[in-house]
Amino acid sequence: MEAGFLEGKAGPVFHVLHRPEGPSVRGRVLFFPPFAEELNKSRRMVNLQARRMAQAGYAVLIPDLYGCGDSGGDFGDADWDLWLDDLARCSDHLEAWCPAPLLVWGLRAGCLLAGDFLAARAEQAAAAIYWSPVTNGEQHLTQFLRLRMAAGMMGGQKESTADLRSRLRDGEALEVAGYTLAPALAERLAIARLEQPRAASVAWLDIAAQDDAPLPPASERMVERWREAGAAVDARVVGGDAFWSTQDIIEVPRLLEATTQCLEALA
Repeated sequence: MEAGFLEGKAGPVFHVLHRPEGPSVRGRVLFFPPFAEELNKSRRMVNLQARRMAQAGYAVLIPDLYGCGDSGGDFGDADWDLWLDDLARCSDHLEAWCPAPLLVWGLRAGCLLAGDFLAARAEQAAAAIYWSPVTNGEQHLTQFLRLRMAAGMMGGQKESTADLRSRLRDGEALEVAGYTLAPALAERLAIARLEQPRAASVAWLDIAAQDDAPLPPASERMVERWREAGAAVDARVVGGDAFWSTQDIIEVPRLLEATTQCLEALA
């Protein structure tokens, strides 16, 4: 494993590169991180999976996008298009080091970024691996703003999501759960929708309390639509907790195992 910085458009982009083990390289995997605090809660699971991928012969690059983690800038300076530019630079760096088939791996809102990333590039990914993908950016933004509402209620403040959205539209940046949310980033997240990725196959892995739980209705509708359009989608529900939102840092072994099985099926 190696850590370092790439030169980003707005500042340094920190990344971790998991080198593949063994003599042959099966592919290069670019990770698309989730939004705000979900990234920090997810780091352990992401790195555990990346190690498994490296053991299976994949090169895996995990970036901190601009304004996040150890990269340059503050979250309040973050921008959706800037993040896409960071990811393009990470992909080019990974390809220069490891000219192998591309796989995109997204978590939550990172899947929205992955879709936009693939739509803007000429190449088709060998596969897309989606962990509990966000299908509707506007709903995701509303959930994020509710964190501010909950904190405000504890302090005697009453705010609605409509009030907060109005302030964002008026150009005001908002503090939400320790993050400064810029109006431009909020607007881009709000209009983002999960589209069928330009990938030869898709592994869609949702998390629920039990393995035998059905896909969430929104996920099921989207998977069916993609399949009707000719996409090869392996959709599963994996038993475990939503590690990106739990109070403690936790592991979901069944998700690691299911993802490894999906990679083996690509061989």
